[in-house]
Amino acid sequence: MVENSGSIKLGSLAVHRLGFGTMQLTGPGVWGPPQDREGARQVLRRAVELGVQLIDTADSYGPDVAEELVREALHPYPDGIRIATKAGFTRPGPGQWVECGRPDYLRAQCEGSLKRLGLERIDLFQLHRIDPQVPAADQFGALKQLRDEGKVAEVGLSEVSVEQMEAALAVVPVVSVQNHFNIANRGAEDVVSYCEEHQIGFIPWFPLASGKLSRTGGPIDQVAGQLDATVSQVCLAWLLRRSPVMLPIPGTSSLDHLQENCAAADIRLSDAQFQELTDARKSVRRWALAG
Repeated sequence: MVENSGSIKLGSLAVHRLGFGTMQLTGPGVWGPPQDREGARQVLRRAVELGVQLIDTADSYGPDVAEELVREALHPYPDGIRIATKAGFTRPGPGQWVECGRPDYLRAQCEGSLKRLGLERIDLFQLHRIDPQVPAADQFGALKQLRDEGKVAEVGLSEVSVEQMEAALAVVPVVSVQNHFNIANRGAEDVVSYCEEHQIGFIPWFPLASGKLSRTGGPIDQVAGQLDATVSQVCLAWLLRRSPVMLPIPGTSSLDHLQENCAAADIRLSDAQFQELTDARKSVRRWALAG
């Protein structure tokens, strides 16, 4: 199933192009444990059974909770499973996120993630945000040190511009970028293009968001009907078709939704359908103005 999404190399890591994000496995506001802890573990195990190879998490999810769930469900990790985590936020409370990119903090969070995940080396360690209060070069330098020491295999970034990517690449190899991007929100098109040019993986977060494009009778709904698919599956199929470096990581706490998302790897958009969906935002804007 998931293997039909194709494969991608993130530096030394090779994974299928449809991963799993763990943010929704925590409590409300991405805070505290889930109501059904065993249910969350079952979702993680089933994701691996369906062919998912990249599990994306973060120390700030819970905080700590999502990483603990990953270890509880999957450790010792099966061959081919790659764990990506992130650092760079503090969590004062539910729904609250504060950037913290001090090198000592990033190092401490990396050490904590290694313990929580039960790893000797993190496959992909991502800077969750660039802290505007700390020189960016110091944050990139901290990632380089962790990589040089063998605590992380590869380095990634999140919510960055092309200019910031270039600044980071001058300090440390970067194999992935995780930015907000989906069929309705394409503000990071220039970053996607840069990633394509430099063979850097692009991991879109909120990959299923589709806004007015998914309204009943709208463009996504129509294509979904033609393919006997769901709106979510069409959104994922569009992302996979959009770029060979695209690696969506849809998350869910539902086994049914997990199965649905993974089945998107089998959806094939025709050239006409892909173009219709790509151009759909223009028609939605015209529709909104006319309304």
